[in-house]
Amino acid sequence: MGKKEQLDAQQILEKYDKENQFRLQIGKWAWVVTFLGVALTLFHLYTGYFGTLPSQKQGAVHLGTALGIIFLLYPARKAWMRTQKTVPWYDVVLAFTAMYVTYHKIIFFDSILQSRVSGYSPLDVVISIIGIALVLEATRRTVGLPIVIVASVAILYTLFGKYIPTQILSHPGFSLDRITTNLWFRESGVFGTPIQISAKFIFLFLFFGVILVHTPIGKFFNDLAFALTGRYTGGTAKAAVVASALQGTVSGSSVGNTVASGSFTIPMMKKAGFTPEFAGATEASASTGGQIMPPMMGAAAFIMMEYLGVSYAVIMLAAVVPAILYFTGIFIGTHFEAKRLKIYGLPKAELPVLKTLMVQNGYMLIPLFVIIGTIMSGFTPQRAALFGILSAYFVSLVRKESRMSLRDIINVLEQGARVALPVIAAVATAGIIAGVVSITGLGAKFASGVIALSGGFLILALFFTMVACIILGMGLPTTANYVVTATIAAPVLINEFGIAPLAAHMFVFYFGIVADITPPVCLAAYAGAGIAKANPFKTGITAVKLAIAAFIVPYIFIYNPILVLVDVTAVKLILAIATALVGMIGVSSAVIGYFIRPSRLWERVVLFGAGLLLIIPELQTSLLGLAVVVLVWFIQKKRQEDGPRPAALL
Repeated sequence: MGKKEQLDAQQILEKYDKENQFRLQIGKWAWVVTFLGVALTLFHLYTGYFGTLPSQKQGAVHLGTALGIIFLLYPARKAWMRTQKTVPWYDVVLAFTAMYVTYHKIIFFDSILQSRVSGYSPLDVVISIIGIALVLEATRRTVGLPIVIVASVAILYTLFGKYIPTQILSHPGFSLDRITTNLWFRESGVFGTPIQISAKFIFLFLFFGVILVHTPIGKFFNDLAFALTGRYTGGTAKAAVVASALQGTVSGSSVGNTVASGSFTIPMMKKAGFTPEFAGATEASASTGGQIMPPMMGAAAFIMMEYLGVSYAVIMLAAVVPAILYFTGIFIGTHFEAKRLKIYGLPKAELPVLKTLMVQNGYMLIPLFVIIGTIMSGFTPQRAALFGILSAYFVSLVRKESRMSLRDIINVLEQGARVALPVIAAVATAGIIAGVVSITGLGAKFASGVIALSGGFLILALFFTMVACIILGMGLPTTANYVVTATIAAPVLINEFGIAPLAAHMFVFYFGIVADITPPVCLAAYAGAGIAKANPFKTGITAVKLAIAAFIVPYIFIYNPILVLVDVTAVKLILAIATALVGMIGVSSAVIGYFIRPSRLWERVVLFGAGLLLIIPELQTSLLGLAVVVLVWFIQKKRQEDGPRPAALL
């Protein structure tokens, strides 16, 4: 990638990715940021190996140091990121105040525990109010305003719920000191499960990704994708899908993946003949799926592990088939679009040779195999992450250009902390929302509302849950979205409709992710459009059309939890995957308008219906759907043999 492309990519990240909107110049405070960042990373490496502190202390160091760095790095307004030459005095005050009110939990740990019985002091109340306010402001700067609004409304609801006339939503109400001390000093608020999991697992896995990216693994993934798929119909688009799937194994950011892979793949797709909107949409939809791609799934996967009380190996294995189906759905869409536009593969001479590529660069996959192997062998996620980090460091030593000097090591340690900042802020604020749900009993109220709306029909309950996930995903990052929906919506599916817990949690996790490509707020699609020089909204619409087959995947594993390896047998799993794939082919071809040749309107409707029939895990409906797909295939095959299709036909 040339300097101009790198500059364009950075500008797109700054525009659409909130976590990249930090100050470019901070003067002498750069030394403080480096010190805090390196110290935070070393702290997590140390506790990951020798054992974590008590959860409240571990969370306090994790969050407090992150808040200090955030206020030194991120300006109050996006417009100031380039204009400010140093950190203004008020942000310095906020940084050290945030660190003090959080470290206060460590300094006075025993007395705070005693206060749970004897009552909190006025100073504790003041500290909790300041702490919550600073968490919300740090989240606004790193993640955005929507999640802060949701958390603020949740707090107001806790305060003034007794004034709500609707009986379903009203509650007795709580005093300000009770709310703030509960949310700040107890395990059901800011320092609840999300921040504890972030402090134990998520940080280390994010740091693993930072070290691995220091190697040329991104270029290797792109070359590998083109070697595997470049010569086939629509090869450039298919390579983009494969490259993004591979990139997703080391990164959980939809926008980051879109920009990293798309800077290379999108121009090649446009050159091959795809429209700018389709090129941007292909990269965005594929990159978004990176968050469900094992082994390095999005941060929410680690929180799911804790909520369900299972090992990360179980979560990782459960995500394998849904991830394959997601990317296969997009792969199918690119195939039909390429066939429709008559876009063929690249000449063999222009493609990397797979055997040569693997011999020269295959060693870069070692850290991924180390992560997978250690997790599947029963090691804790911390230990797996540490082994992965160590192996990634040794991989960086193989090539001279990726070897790290002392300065590079310090920079990587600092970057490890920087990458984690938005996640830490998001899970802290998500903890506030989850705490409000716990205090007020909002989850039970939500359950009764969903049951009333759905009339007791599962399909309607799933649809309303999907809509809620997508709407929340417009303003909340995936991790926070998952925490909210796993606290409120997933229990409804489990307790009221008897859905397997793993399938229910994967359902809300999955739709929280695809919100990144669902208009009107589809940041990954907007980033892809920025690289493709395309219309952002049209790119978002195209991304949904392209991934439409993938949208049915969560419904498939709700009705057929075998796909998330619940009560699985080999024969049933193979049959479930086969019917799901045929169903996705029907739905995708209907939306694109091409099967084995351009489809008439009635054929598209019939194919779409047949695809939906195949998601229902009943033998009769699956056979009917399969028969319809085969029938349309024969009809189009016959029409192809008889001659060209009349232009007047739809």
